[in-house]
Amino acid sequence: MCSTEKIERGATAVHKVGLQGVAIDALPAEAGPATRAETHAMQTRYAELEGQPTRGWKIAATSQAGQRHINVEGPLSGRVLADRIQGDGEAVSLSGNSTCLAEPEFVFVLGAAFPPRTSIYTLDEVMEAVAVLHFGIELPSSRFTGVTTAGALQMIAGNACGHRFVLGPATKETWSSRYLTEVSMTAEVDGPSGAQTIEGVGRNVLGDPAAALTWLINELSAVDIGLAAGDFITTGTCTEPIPIEPGDSLSARCDDLGVVTCTFID
Repeated sequence: MCSTEKIERGATAVHKVGLQGVAIDALPAEAGPATRAETHAMQTRYAELEGQPTRGWKIAATSQAGQRHINVEGPLSGRVLADRIQGDGEAVSLSGNSTCLAEPEFVFVLGAAFPPRTSIYTLDEVMEAVAVLHFGIELPSSRFTGVTTAGALQMIAGNACGHRFVLGPATKETWSSRYLTEVSMTAEVDGPSGAQTIEGVGRNVLGDPAAALTWLINELSAVDIGLAAGDFITTGTCTEPIPIEPGDSLSARCDDLGVVTCTFID
């Protein structure tokens, strides 16, 4: 099978999961990606089949907890499609969500483009290009019945569990990337699942949220994908993934930098 046909079959299988609402055990045997480049090509084609522009990017498994949850050894990148984004305080549907987990995250908005190049982008040049810092809540969902057995390449082809996302307001406080590792995240859940308080910290995100952002830009550059000014990158959960259910409300505070909230419905 030629690579183009393989990519089409893999992307179509992932797209059908969303249409039919039924997870699959694995991609068709003839469509299993063999390289990072192939799996990103499937993800690109998947977004085209969804008919939605990519508004931002997500990183899965930046924390050890996240890596344990899906049984991978490092982070994975995915797309945040335009119609999956909701605003602060909105009600988020859990319909079709196979995991029902919430993940509070740092969100960086780029003020400059990062085209693909052969040399790596450094943390300093990446952070110089950040225009705004937000906080967000990701609601991931897997396309595979066994998130611990799918493997990294199939997970990327499945858009790295990208599903819905709440983009919170921009921080109104002065911040520096040097201190993000020590920013505390306190998430509070109330509702049918019971009252919960979950603590996290910036260094849970690949050791440093700025490092996670830099990783994503270089990961995409290596497979000839660039980022545009105005794109946002949500860098992975600061806390353990938080179980939620319809009727719950969630508020996540990052020290004095900002708060992002949402509620959950069927």
